[in-house]
Amino acid sequence: MAHSANLMSTEDLARRMGAPALRIFDCTTYLRPRPEGGYNAESGRANYDAGHIPGAAYLDLGADFSDTTSPLRFTLPDLGALTRAFAAAGIGHGTFVVLCSHGTPVWATRFWWMLRAVGFDDAAILDGGLDKWKAENRPVETKASTYPAATLSLRARSGLFVGKNEMRAAIGAADTLTLNALSHDQHKGAGGVTYGRAGRIPQSSCVPAASLFGADKTLKPIADLRAAFEGVGTTPDKKVLVYCGGGIAASLDAFVLTALLGHKNVAVYDNSMQEWSNDHALPMETG
Repeated sequence: MAHSANLMSTEDLARRMGAPALRIFDCTTYLRPRPEGGYNAESGRANYDAGHIPGAAYLDLGADFSDTTSPLRFTLPDLGALTRAFAAAGIGHGTFVVLCSHGTPVWATRFWWMLRAVGFDDAAILDGGLDKWKAENRPVETKASTYPAATLSLRARSGLFVGKNEMRAAIGAADTLTLNALSHDQHKGAGGVTYGRAGRIPQSSCVPAASLFGADKTLKPIADLRAAFEGVGTTPDKKVLVYCGGGIAASLDAFVLTALLGHKNVAVYDNSMQEWSNDHALPMETG
C-alpha cells in the first residue's frame, strides 16, 4: 500500500481509537445516475446510521459544506464560512482528523482538500475506508456521534481551488498540465455519464480517479501511482489543474499528487464539467 502521514491504515486507526484528540468522520455521499444524464446526489447519512466506525461523526457535504445558493452541486463555500462549519463539527487546533467514506475514497479526499484550503493540515484519509474496516470485521456502531464545537482560526490557501477562467487560461500553457479525473470513455466523449456536452477540456490528459485504488478501496502502491501520473507528463515543475464532473473525483488525483507524490502546485477546478460543459462559450474536445 502507499504510505504517507496523510494516509492511515485501518490497523493504525484501530490502535488509536479513543485518543482524546482524535476526530473520525464519515464523509459519504452517493451519486445515483439519472437516465437522462448526470447524477442525483444522495446523502450518506442512512448508511452511516446503519453502521459506522465507533465514535465517528457524519459530515454532510451537500447540506453543510457546500454553497447551497449555487445552482451547481457541491460548490465550495466561502472559505471563512467553511472554516466555521469545520469548527462547529469539532475540528480545531490540537485535533487530528481521520476522514473515511464508503464505496470510493473521493468523498474523504474532497474533505481533505477543503481542510487544506482553509489551512488545516492535521488530517488523514483512512485507506480502504469503511469498506476495508467492515471487511476486516472490525467493530461498528449505529449510535450517532458528534464532537463538541472547536476553535479554528487559520490562514486560508485560496489557490487550491480554481474556476473556469483559470482553466481556460491554462489551455496550451507550457508550464501547466490539465488533468481529467473522469473515466477514459468520458474523457473521449465516447460513453459514461455526461454533465452536459460530452468530451473534455481541450488539451487535457486523463488519470481516472477510479484507477488509483483497488477492489479493496485502498490506494495502489506508490510506484504505480507515480507511473500513472508520469505517463501523462505530470512533472514536479508543472502546475497541475485537476477537474472531473463536480470537483469530487478530482480531489483524489489532487490528494495523491500532493500527499503521496510530493507535488507542490496542484489545484482542483471546483465546479468542473457541470459548469464547463454547459457553458457553450467554452471549448470542448472529443476523440
